[in-house]
Amino acid sequence: MTGRHYLDHASTSPIRPEALSAMNRWWAAGHGDPSRMHAEALAARYEIEQARQQVADCFGARSREVVFTSGATESIAAAVRGASHHGTHQVLSAVEHSAVRLSVGRLEAGGHRATAVGVDSTGRVDPDEMAAAVEPDTAAVHCQWANHEVGTVQPVAEVVAACRERSSEVLIHVDAAAAAGRIRVDFSEIGADLMSISAHKFGGPPGIGALLVRRGLRLVPLLEGGDQERARRAGLENGAAIAGFGAACAALEDGGLEQEASRAQSQTDKLRDLAQGIEGVMEYGHPTQRLPHLVCLGISDVEPQAVLIALDRAGVAAHSGSSCASESLEPSPVLEAMGVDAHHSLRFSVGWSTTDEDVEAAAQALQESLAELRKLRA
Repeated sequence: MTGRHYLDHASTSPIRPEALSAMNRWWAAGHGDPSRMHAEALAARYEIEQARQQVADCFGARSREVVFTSGATESIAAAVRGASHHGTHQVLSAVEHSAVRLSVGRLEAGGHRATAVGVDSTGRVDPDEMAAAVEPDTAAVHCQWANHEVGTVQPVAEVVAACRERSSEVLIHVDAAAAAGRIRVDFSEIGADLMSISAHKFGGPPGIGALLVRRGLRLVPLLEGGDQERARRAGLENGAAIAGFGAACAALEDGGLEQEASRAQSQTDKLRDLAQGIEGVMEYGHPTQRLPHLVCLGISDVEPQAVLIALDRAGVAAHSGSSCASESLEPSPVLEAMGVDAHHSLRFSVGWSTTDEDVEAAAQALQESLAELRKLRA
């Protein structure tokens, strides 16, 4: 499709050439089951462990701490369910992804409890408030590294430290799906117990992710039936996707992450500047503590679905609200928690393949689409 401008990388980013090449090499090699002892199996095992090390290096973890999953949604479910065996209460911020909120909420049907801690108008949590919600029977605290809708980066290291001071037993899970591959994420540095990552958010293949599990911590696995992933996640490994995941991580090494983040920041700054000149448009999220690749805009007087359709007709792919809430046209829980208009928002996000032309086209299409829609309404 020609003449298209893709600015929805926060939902999913097109696969990087390095990841695609790694997957094609895997398929061409004719690998066997990596749990067996023959040559085809051992070749598969070697490549999986090589990719595991690439993922570990990218996110400041030991290779043995990387558990491959089908993506961040499964990783989150595994963290929530695994932690539930350690206590009957869990704490989360009010702006967590629906995968966290719904997984924790489902436990309440079984007699568990949950406490949601509010945020300020920029979507940022208070570490002391998160820690104050920890009780004697609290199993886990969930705090995202950065928000998936408005891009606000959380004081995650401070949250971990405050919760540790409150209780040395509580498990701390960080959802890093929105931040991974966009800013520096270091698992060992912040001292969390669990971290969720999804490859497709930064140019890896879909259907693969990881749960980072602190060395020495054993969780009851979400998926049982085999001893794969050192008995932490059963099922034949998705070797091609794992190879692609590792290659996407390797592409960010040697300054690649910093270069992409700098380019993304420049592109989103330009988009913000252009959007500020449009009547009835405002920006959501923290002004400085934010992901470099994401812009969330509020539109005061036009339904976002109409704007999205108009943008799509103009060749621009964008998004409105939460990636998991918008299908039902429900208000965004994130924006509701921030105390802003939860019904009228647009999200533009850039990535490894975004050009300056894409950003300029999006800003022009937004201005023209709003003008036309307002004319129709009048």
